[in-house]
Amino acid sequence: MRELTYLEAVREAMSQEMRTNEDVFILGEDIGVYGGAFGVTRGMIEEFGPERIRNTPISEAAISGTAIGAALTGMRPILELQFSDFITIAMDNMVNQAAKLRYMYGGEGKVPMVLRTPAGSGTGAAAQHSQSLEAWMTHIPGLKVVQPSTAYDAKGLLKAAMDDDNPVVFYEHKLCYRTKSEVPEEAYSIPLGKADIKKEGKDITIVATAMMVHKSLEAAEQLESEGISVEVVDPRTLVPLDEETIVESVKKTGRLIVVHEAVKRGGFGGEIASMIAESEAFDYLDAPIKRLGGKAVPIPYNPELEKAAVPQVQDIVEAVKDTLKGL
Repeated sequence: MRELTYLEAVREAMSQEMRTNEDVFILGEDIGVYGGAFGVTRGMIEEFGPERIRNTPISEAAISGTAIGAALTGMRPILELQFSDFITIAMDNMVNQAAKLRYMYGGEGKVPMVLRTPAGSGTGAAAQHSQSLEAWMTHIPGLKVVQPSTAYDAKGLLKAAMDDDNPVVFYEHKLCYRTKSEVPEEAYSIPLGKADIKKEGKDITIVATAMMVHKSLEAAEQLESEGISVEVVDPRTLVPLDEETIVESVKKTGRLIVVHEAVKRGGFGGEIASMIAESEAFDYLDAPIKRLGGKAVPIPYNPELEKAAVPQVQDIVEAVKDTLKGL
């Protein structure tokens, strides 16, 4: 099977959907000839034209408001925000409009829209362009939240998001854009709410999201050489969350580490930890649950400080060894 980068997989998913469904269009800043801040929509305006690849003013409130209105009237918009940090400008529309309207209209009004946005650090974009804010959106009933880590997952999950009749926030980690995996040429869908076990193991479970999946797999490979077997679980979607797969993994290994790039305080890792504490898996735990997350600081511009602000491979390795102490 051919390999695609994560970025190419996202573009292919949108292009295939637009060829089969004329209600789908994309709107955002510089997504036309320029191809978007990271080049995801590059070349699409040549195929679909400016009516369906719509450049917008620099106003996340206007972009999100237009998308919500279009969705309510039967279209299926995909809006691209250049950086996930800018969702703050679209917050009223997403939280008080998109998330609530289907409920307020008794199911008669649907908001089938996808908000795509690059997130995370690692590109030297500094404090206002590098945040991981997905936990904010998981707190809002009515929104679905997707966070793929691989090209294969990105294409299949984006297809599912585009087919969903509810608003979906789709986070694309900037460093994941360059990663590659095998991706089928045909359109396919991965159900929202189905986790994936990226690596099986027996000694400890790591639940990781986005770029931290890749770092956790690298840590697991290093630990394997020392006789430690690590299972890596990627939730893929935070809302809905596949609790069953995580619970069964923890029951098998008896230990859990949750790793995400977002600031540890208030991060989604706390939700996963509390879910396990309230589940049948709690009785199987042989060690306290450990959470790894970003430090409570704005993301620095300096490359070395930027790395220090979020978990790295060695941090994960040390957390695993610390959890396994005493065996």
